[in-house]
Amino acid sequence: MIFDPIIVCNMELQNRFVRSATHEFMAEEDGTPTSRLGDLYEELAKNEVGLIITGYSYVFPGGQSDSLQQGIYNDRFIEHYRKITERVHRYKSRIVLQIVHGGRQADTSDEYPIPIAPSVVKNGHSSVAPREMTEKEILEMIEAFTLAAVRAKTAGFDGVQLHCAHGFLLSNFISPYTNRRTDRWGGSVENRARIVTEIVRRIKEETGNDFPILVKMNATDGFLPGSSKAGLGLDSPECVEIAKLLEKAGVCAIEVSGGIGEAGGVTIKTAINSPAKEAYFKNYSKMIKSAVGIPVILVGGIRSLSVMEELLANGFADLISMSRTFISEPDLVLKLKSGEAKKARCVSCNLCFDPEGIRCNFEFQ
Repeated sequence: MIFDPIIVCNMELQNRFVRSATHEFMAEEDGTPTSRLGDLYEELAKNEVGLIITGYSYVFPGGQSDSLQQGIYNDRFIEHYRKITERVHRYKSRIVLQIVHGGRQADTSDEYPIPIAPSVVKNGHSSVAPREMTEKEILEMIEAFTLAAVRAKTAGFDGVQLHCAHGFLLSNFISPYTNRRTDRWGGSVENRARIVTEIVRRIKEETGNDFPILVKMNATDGFLPGSSKAGLGLDSPECVEIAKLLEKAGVCAIEVSGGIGEAGGVTIKTAINSPAKEAYFKNYSKMIKSAVGIPVILVGGIRSLSVMEELLANGFADLISMSRTFISEPDLVLKLKSGEAKKARCVSCNLCFDPEGIRCNFEFQ
Protein backbone atom coordinates (compact mmCIF):
# COMPACT_ATOMS: atom_id res chain seq x y z
CA MET A 1 0.00 0.00 0.00
CA ILE A 2 2.80 2.44 0.84
CA PHE A 3 4.16 2.02 -2.70
CA ASP A 4 0.78 2.59 -4.35
CA PRO A 5 0.19 5.84 -6.25
CA ILE A 6 -2.29 8.37 -4.89
CA ILE A 7 -3.82 11.65 -6.02
CA VAL A 8 -3.41 14.38 -3.41
CA CYS A 9 -4.55 17.93 -4.06
CA ASN A 10 -4.66 17.34 -7.82
CA MET A 11 -1.10 16.03 -7.66
CA GLU A 12 -0.45 12.51 -8.92
CA LEU A 13 2.06 11.00 -6.50
CA GLN A 14 3.97 7.83 -7.38
CA ASN A 15 3.75 6.53 -3.80
CA ARG A 16 2.69 7.47 -0.25
CA PHE A 17 6.13 8.69 0.91
CA VAL A 18 6.49 12.36 1.89
CA ARG A 19 9.67 14.14 2.78
CA SER A 20 8.63 16.33 5.68
CA ALA A 21 10.01 19.85 5.84
CA THR A 22 13.11 20.48 7.88
CA HIS A 23 15.56 23.34 8.16
CA GLU A 24 18.50 22.61 5.89
CA PHE A 25 20.93 25.51 6.71
CA MET A 26 21.57 25.85 2.97
CA ALA A 27 20.35 29.32 1.98
CA GLU A 28 22.29 32.57 1.78
CA GLU A 29 22.16 34.92 4.75
CA ASP A 30 19.36 36.94 3.11
CA GLY A 31 17.30 33.81 2.44
CA THR A 32 18.28 33.26 -1.20
CA PRO A 33 18.03 29.53 -1.97
CA THR A 34 21.25 27.93 -3.18
CA SER A 35 22.14 25.13 -5.58
CA ARG A 36 22.87 22.94 -2.53
CA LEU A 37 19.13 22.89 -1.88
CA GLY A 38 18.62 21.85 -5.49
CA ASP A 39 21.14 19.04 -5.00
CA LEU A 40 19.28 17.84 -1.91
CA TYR A 41 15.79 17.88 -3.42
CA GLU A 42 16.93 16.38 -6.73
CA GLU A 43 18.55 13.49 -4.88
CA LEU A 44 15.23 12.78 -3.12
CA ALA A 45 13.36 12.97 -6.43
CA LYS A 46 15.85 10.67 -8.13
CA ASN A 47 15.20 8.16 -5.35
CA GLU A 48 11.41 8.20 -5.81
CA VAL A 49 10.18 10.20 -2.82
CA GLY A 50 6.58 10.87 -3.86
CA LEU A 51 6.17 14.34 -2.38
CA ILE A 52 8.99 16.63 -1.28
CA ILE A 53 8.16 19.45 1.12
CA THR A 54 10.93 22.02 1.31
CA GLY A 55 12.44 23.54 4.41
CA TYR A 56 10.49 26.46 5.79
CA SER A 57 10.72 29.71 3.83
CA TYR A 58 9.90 32.93 5.62
CA VAL A 59 7.37 35.23 3.96
CA PHE A 60 8.20 38.57 5.55
CA PRO A 61 11.40 40.34 6.64
CA GLY A 62 11.82 39.77 10.36
CA GLY A 63 10.13 36.38 10.09
CA GLN A 64 13.34 34.38 10.06
CA SER A 65 13.83 31.98 12.96
CA ASP A 66 17.12 30.29 12.11
CA SER A 67 20.42 30.98 10.41
CA LEU A 68 20.71 30.34 6.68
CA GLN A 69 16.94 29.82 6.42
CA GLN A 70 15.46 30.23 2.96
CA GLY A 71 13.10 33.10 2.21
CA ILE A 72 10.26 33.83 -0.21
CA TYR A 73 9.55 37.44 0.74
CA ASN A 74 10.78 39.01 -2.51
CA ASP A 75 10.28 38.42 -6.23
CA ARG A 76 14.04 38.15 -6.72
CA PHE A 77 13.93 34.66 -5.21
CA ILE A 78 11.65 33.30 -7.94
CA GLU A 79 14.34 32.46 -10.50
CA HIS A 80 16.50 30.74 -7.87
CA TYR A 81 13.57 28.54 -6.88
CA ARG A 82 12.65 27.87 -10.51
CA LYS A 83 16.05 26.26 -11.06
CA ILE A 84 15.29 23.94 -8.13
CA THR A 85 11.79 22.94 -9.25
CA GLU A 86 13.03 22.25 -12.78
CA ARG A 87 15.61 19.81 -11.38
CA VAL A 88 12.99 17.97 -9.30
CA HIS A 89 10.54 17.80 -12.19
CA ARG A 90 13.01 15.80 -14.27
CA TYR A 91 11.66 12.93 -12.20
CA LYS A 92 8.17 11.86 -11.07
CA SER A 93 8.30 13.56 -7.68
CA ARG A 94 6.23 16.60 -6.77
CA ILE A 95 7.61 19.48 -4.71
CA VAL A 96 5.74 21.86 -2.40
CA LEU A 97 7.16 25.00 -0.77
CA GLN A 98 6.56 25.33 2.96
CA ILE A 99 5.94 28.96 3.96
CA VAL A 100 6.18 30.41 7.44
CA HIS A 101 6.71 33.36 9.74
CA GLY A 102 8.64 32.75 12.95
CA GLY A 103 6.23 34.68 15.19
CA ARG A 104 7.33 34.70 18.83
CA GLN A 105 10.17 32.32 17.89
CA ALA A 106 11.62 34.66 15.25
CA ASP A 107 15.22 35.76 15.58
CA THR A 108 15.82 39.25 16.93
CA SER A 109 18.14 41.79 15.34
CA ASP A 110 18.86 45.51 15.39
CA GLU A 111 16.24 45.97 12.68
CA TYR A 112 13.72 43.62 14.32
CA PRO A 113 14.46 43.76 18.06
CA ILE A 114 11.11 42.39 19.25
CA PRO A 115 9.29 39.40 17.70
CA ILE A 116 5.61 39.73 16.84
CA ALA A 117 2.81 37.38 17.92
CA PRO A 118 -0.95 37.39 18.46
CA SER A 119 -0.44 38.08 22.19
CA VAL A 120 2.27 39.00 24.65
CA VAL A 121 3.16 35.56 25.97
CA LYS A 122 6.82 35.19 26.89
CA ASN A 123 8.70 32.50 25.01
CA GLY A 124 9.57 29.99 27.73
CA HIS A 125 12.45 28.68 25.64
CA SER A 126 14.22 32.00 24.97
CA SER A 127 12.60 34.20 27.67
CA VAL A 128 11.81 36.80 24.99
CA ALA A 129 8.41 38.50 25.21
CA PRO A 130 6.88 39.28 21.80
CA ARG A 131 4.85 42.34 20.84
CA GLU A 132 1.13 41.93 20.14
CA MET A 133 0.27 42.40 16.48
CA THR A 134 -2.13 45.13 15.42
CA GLU A 135 -5.09 44.51 13.13
CA LYS A 136 -3.16 46.21 10.33
CA GLU A 137 -0.16 43.95 10.86
CA ILE A 138 -2.35 40.84 10.76
CA LEU A 139 -3.85 41.93 7.44
CA GLU A 140 -0.37 42.69 6.10
CA MET A 141 0.77 39.23 7.18
CA ILE A 142 -2.12 37.60 5.33
CA GLU A 143 -0.98 39.41 2.18
CA ALA A 144 2.64 38.39 2.79
CA PHE A 145 1.65 34.71 2.86
CA THR A 146 -0.50 35.25 -0.23
CA LEU A 147 2.33 36.86 -2.20
CA ALA A 148 4.66 34.07 -1.10
CA ALA A 149 2.26 31.51 -2.55
CA VAL A 150 2.01 33.46 -5.82
CA ARG A 151 5.82 33.49 -6.04
CA ALA A 152 5.90 29.75 -5.34
CA LYS A 153 3.46 29.06 -8.17
CA THR A 154 5.43 31.30 -10.54
CA ALA A 155 8.62 29.44 -9.59
CA GLY A 156 7.07 26.12 -10.59
CA PHE A 157 6.22 24.60 -7.23
CA ASP A 158 3.34 22.12 -7.26
CA GLY A 159 1.76 23.76 -4.22
CA VAL A 160 2.48 25.39 -0.87
CA GLN A 161 2.28 24.17 2.70
CA LEU A 162 1.32 26.63 5.43
CA HIS A 163 3.39 25.95 8.55
CA CYS A 164 0.83 26.01 11.36
CA ALA A 165 2.90 23.95 13.78
CA HIS A 166 5.86 24.00 16.18
CA GLY A 167 5.26 27.39 17.76
CA PHE A 168 5.70 29.62 14.71
CA LEU A 169 3.31 32.47 13.92
CA LEU A 170 0.30 30.59 12.53
CA SER A 171 0.71 28.02 15.28
CA ASN A 172 0.73 30.93 17.76
CA PHE A 173 -2.67 32.02 16.47
CA ILE A 174 -4.42 28.65 16.58
CA SER A 175 -3.18 27.84 20.10
CA PRO A 176 -5.06 29.14 23.17
CA TYR A 177 -1.72 29.18 25.02
CA THR A 178 -0.19 31.84 22.76
CA ASN A 179 -3.36 33.55 21.55
CA ARG A 180 -5.13 35.47 24.35
CA ARG A 181 -6.83 38.00 22.06
CA THR A 182 -10.44 39.09 22.54
CA ASP A 183 -11.02 40.49 19.04
CA ARG A 184 -12.00 38.59 15.87
CA TRP A 185 -8.55 36.95 15.76
CA GLY A 186 -8.82 35.26 19.16
CA GLY A 187 -11.10 33.53 21.62
CA SER A 188 -13.16 30.87 19.84
CA VAL A 189 -11.60 28.11 17.75
CA GLU A 190 -13.02 29.73 14.62
CA ASN A 191 -11.51 33.10 15.53
CA ARG A 192 -8.10 31.64 16.33
CA ALA A 193 -8.06 29.82 12.98
CA ARG A 194 -9.25 32.92 11.10
CA ILE A 195 -5.82 34.11 10.00
CA VAL A 196 -5.18 30.72 8.38
CA THR A 197 -8.56 30.50 6.68
CA GLU A 198 -8.14 34.07 5.41
CA ILE A 199 -4.71 33.21 4.00
CA VAL A 200 -6.24 30.23 2.21
CA ARG A 201 -9.04 32.39 0.82
CA ARG A 202 -6.62 35.02 -0.48
CA ILE A 203 -4.23 32.49 -2.00
CA LYS A 204 -7.12 30.95 -3.89
CA GLU A 205 -8.19 34.38 -5.13
CA GLU A 206 -4.70 35.03 -6.49
CA THR A 207 -3.66 31.58 -7.73
CA GLY A 208 -6.95 29.89 -8.59
CA ASN A 209 -8.77 26.98 -7.01
CA ASP A 210 -6.49 24.35 -8.54
CA PHE A 211 -3.24 25.42 -6.84
CA PRO A 212 -2.76 23.06 -3.87
CA ILE A 213 -2.65 24.51 -0.36
CA LEU A 214 -1.54 22.05 2.31
CA VAL A 215 -1.15 22.67 6.04
CA LYS A 216 1.28 21.30 8.59
CA MET A 217 -0.69 21.56 11.80
CA ASN A 218 -0.03 21.15 15.49
CA ALA A 219 -2.45 18.63 16.94
CA THR A 220 -0.90 19.28 20.35
CA ASP A 221 1.41 21.90 21.78
CA GLY A 222 2.77 19.38 24.29
CA PHE A 223 3.12 19.71 28.05
CA LEU A 224 3.76 23.38 28.77
CA PRO A 225 5.55 25.00 31.71
CA GLY A 226 3.16 26.01 34.49
CA SER A 227 0.48 23.61 33.29
CA SER A 228 -0.78 21.11 35.83
CA LYS A 229 -3.61 19.97 33.59
CA ALA A 230 -4.48 19.44 29.97
CA GLY A 231 -6.08 22.35 28.17
CA LEU A 232 -3.54 25.15 28.53
CA GLY A 233 -2.27 24.64 25.01
CA LEU A 234 -3.73 23.23 21.83
CA ASP A 235 -4.78 19.59 22.02
CA SER A 236 -7.76 17.40 21.17
CA PRO A 237 -10.63 17.87 20.62
CA GLU A 238 -9.87 21.43 19.43
CA CYS A 239 -7.32 20.24 16.88
CA VAL A 240 -10.09 18.24 15.20
CA GLU A 241 -12.31 21.31 15.02
CA ILE A 242 -9.46 23.32 13.49
CA ALA A 243 -8.83 20.60 10.91
CA LYS A 244 -12.50 20.71 9.89
CA LEU A 245 -12.34 24.50 9.53
CA LEU A 246 -9.24 24.20 7.35
CA GLU A 247 -10.91 21.63 5.11
CA LYS A 248 -13.96 23.88 4.76
CA ALA A 249 -11.68 26.80 3.80
CA GLY A 250 -10.14 24.79 0.97
CA VAL A 251 -7.01 23.20 2.42
CA CYS A 252 -6.47 19.98 0.46
CA ALA A 253 -4.25 17.95 2.83
CA ILE A 254 -3.20 18.14 6.47
CA GLU A 255 0.13 16.96 7.88
CA VAL A 256 -0.28 16.16 11.58
CA SER A 257 2.53 17.11 13.94
CA GLY A 258 2.94 18.69 17.38
CA GLY A 259 5.07 20.49 19.91
CA ILE A 260 6.43 23.99 20.54
CA GLY A 261 9.83 25.05 21.79
CA GLU A 262 9.09 25.34 25.50
CA ALA A 263 7.30 21.98 25.62
CA GLY A 264 10.67 20.33 24.96
CA GLY A 265 11.32 17.16 23.01
CA VAL A 266 7.84 16.76 21.56
CA THR A 267 8.47 17.43 17.88
CA ILE A 268 11.67 15.48 17.19
CA LYS A 269 11.93 12.76 19.80
CA THR A 270 15.16 10.84 20.20
CA ALA A 271 15.83 7.13 20.77
CA ILE A 272 13.17 5.81 18.41
CA ASN A 273 14.53 2.27 18.72
CA SER A 274 11.41 0.09 18.58
CA PRO A 275 8.19 0.01 16.54
CA ALA A 276 6.23 0.89 19.69
CA LYS A 277 7.96 4.27 19.84
CA GLU A 278 7.25 5.15 16.22
CA ALA A 279 4.45 7.38 14.93
CA TYR A 280 4.05 9.29 18.19
CA PHE A 281 1.29 11.54 16.79
CA LYS A 282 -0.77 8.67 15.35
CA ASN A 283 -3.68 8.93 17.78
CA TYR A 284 -4.16 12.57 16.82
CA SER A 285 -3.94 11.80 13.11
CA LYS A 286 -6.58 9.08 13.44
CA MET A 287 -8.98 11.49 15.16
CA ILE A 288 -8.41 14.09 12.45
CA LYS A 289 -8.65 11.59 9.59
CA SER A 290 -11.99 10.33 10.92
CA ALA A 291 -13.35 13.91 10.90
CA VAL A 292 -12.19 15.19 7.49
CA GLY A 293 -12.46 14.00 3.92
CA ILE A 294 -9.09 15.26 2.72
CA PRO A 295 -5.82 13.28 2.84
CA VAL A 296 -4.00 13.16 6.18
CA ILE A 297 -0.21 12.96 6.30
CA LEU A 298 1.43 11.62 9.46
CA VAL A 299 4.92 12.54 10.66
CA GLY A 300 6.79 11.66 13.84
CA GLY A 301 9.52 9.04 14.25
CA ILE A 302 8.25 6.58 11.65
CA ARG A 303 11.03 4.12 10.77
CA SER A 304 9.72 0.61 9.93
CA LEU A 305 8.00 -0.58 6.77
CA SER A 306 5.64 -2.74 8.83
CA VAL A 307 4.58 0.30 10.88
CA MET A 308 4.02 2.36 7.74
CA GLU A 309 1.78 -0.31 6.23
CA GLU A 310 -0.14 -0.72 9.49
CA LEU A 311 -0.76 3.03 9.78
CA LEU A 312 -2.18 3.18 6.27
CA ALA A 313 -4.22 -0.01 6.56
CA ASN A 314 -5.80 0.92 9.91
CA GLY A 315 -6.90 4.45 9.06
CA PHE A 316 -4.27 6.51 10.88
CA ALA A 317 -3.11 8.32 7.73
CA ASP A 318 -3.11 8.36 3.95
CA LEU A 319 0.56 9.21 3.52
CA ILE A 320 3.72 8.74 5.60
CA SER A 321 6.01 11.70 6.20
CA MET A 322 9.63 11.50 7.33
CA SER A 323 12.49 13.95 7.68
CA ARG A 324 15.48 12.56 9.61
CA THR A 325 15.25 9.20 7.84
CA PHE A 326 15.67 10.87 4.44
CA ILE A 327 18.61 12.91 5.75
CA SER A 328 20.28 9.62 6.67
CA GLU A 329 19.09 7.68 3.62
CA PRO A 330 17.80 9.66 0.65
CA ASP A 331 17.47 6.31 -1.15
CA LEU A 332 15.31 4.74 1.58
CA VAL A 333 12.24 4.33 -0.67
CA LEU A 334 14.21 2.24 -3.16
CA LYS A 335 15.75 0.15 -0.37
CA LEU A 336 12.35 -0.63 1.10
CA LYS A 337 10.84 -1.26 -2.32
CA SER A 338 13.56 -3.72 -3.35
CA GLY A 339 13.56 -5.56 -0.03
CA GLU A 340 17.11 -4.48 0.75
CA ALA A 341 15.82 -2.95 3.98
CA LYS A 342 12.77 -3.38 6.21
CA LYS A 343 13.33 -0.23 8.23
CA ALA A 344 15.35 2.97 8.16
CA ARG A 345 18.79 2.96 9.71
CA CYS A 346 18.12 6.34 11.42
CA VAL A 347 18.62 6.15 15.21
CA SER A 348 17.00 9.55 15.90
CA CYS A 349 20.14 11.04 17.42
CA ASN A 350 19.39 14.49 15.96
CA LEU A 351 23.05 15.02 15.05
CA CYS A 352 21.89 15.75 11.49
CA PHE A 353 20.88 19.34 12.30
CA ASP A 354 24.26 20.70 11.27
CA PRO A 355 24.71 24.50 10.90
CA GLU A 356 26.95 23.82 7.92
CA GLY A 357 24.12 21.98 6.16
CA ILE A 358 21.97 19.04 7.24
CA ARG A 359 23.72 15.70 6.98
CA CYS A 360 23.82 12.40 8.80
CA ASN A 361 26.63 12.70 11.34
CA PHE A 362 26.07 9.36 13.06
CA GLU A 363 28.82 6.81 12.57
CA PHE A 364 27.22 3.64 11.20
CA GLN A 365 29.83 0.96 11.74
